[in-house]
Amino acid sequence: MKFTKMHGAGNDYVYVNLFEETLPTEAPALARAVSDRHKGIGGDGLVLIEPFENADARMRMFNLDGSEAEMCGNAIRCVAKYLYDHGIAKKDNLQIQTGTGLLHLELFPENGIVERVRVNMGEPILESAKIPTLLAGDPPVNATLIVGGMELQVTCVSMGNPHCVTFVDELTDDLVLKIGPQIEKHEVFPRKINAEFIQVISPEEFNMRVWERGSGETMACGTGASAVAVAGVLTGKMSRKVTGHLLGGNLELEWSEETNEVFMTGPATEVFSGEWNG
Repeated sequence: MKFTKMHGAGNDYVYVNLFEETLPTEAPALARAVSDRHKGIGGDGLVLIEPFENADARMRMFNLDGSEAEMCGNAIRCVAKYLYDHGIAKKDNLQIQTGTGLLHLELFPENGIVERVRVNMGEPILESAKIPTLLAGDPPVNATLIVGGMELQVTCVSMGNPHCVTFVDELTDDLVLKIGPQIEKHEVFPRKINAEFIQVISPEEFNMRVWERGSGETMACGTGASAVAVAGVLTGKMSRKVTGHLLGGNLELEWSEETNEVFMTGPATEVFSGEWNG
């Protein structure tokens, strides 16, 4: 099976082109094998690029633990780059089907290669029952969450997958690596959740670390950064146009007042290709 390793702001996945390739085993087992950074290719998971009727392609993504996720903002930028650079869909505007629906992407090629992509992430989901969370509020804003002996003020948003945003004075390993996994599996989140920890620099800028559901800490999370952009407005901490500084790079975000949609712009990078014989 041929594969391509790509990353969006350091959020790295193993990509397989199912326009041409066939999976050697079931996707969840394959995701666990190829994602292993010691015995496999290494990555945050597996992304499948599939043909899909009435769209340029379909993206399916599997976390490193084999669980399938609804969407990944960094991965979909890489899928768009792959479709363009490899001649499957040589267009500046693409439509890609995901677990959250059909998304529209604008590509910015330079000398025939795409390096940046703008994604219409759609409207945020703000109803507690649809996020889903048992915390009160539509959505819960500055809601109290007791976890690991700490009392946190959290804001929950779904971008097709669930996010719990905590604004903090300082980003620490204890918060991300110890509290993050406890938030992910907390009983008030029936489908588990992604946990973002945010240090606000100014109304237009923030630092972010994230503990992703099913993958652990990652270098970046596009849906998470989009959720943070929404949470920043809901809590009055940030403006509607912001730049997020993640461990793997920067993302530009806008929650449009006119359309209620979130737009994310960021890099997409192809690292190498190879053949998996596992």
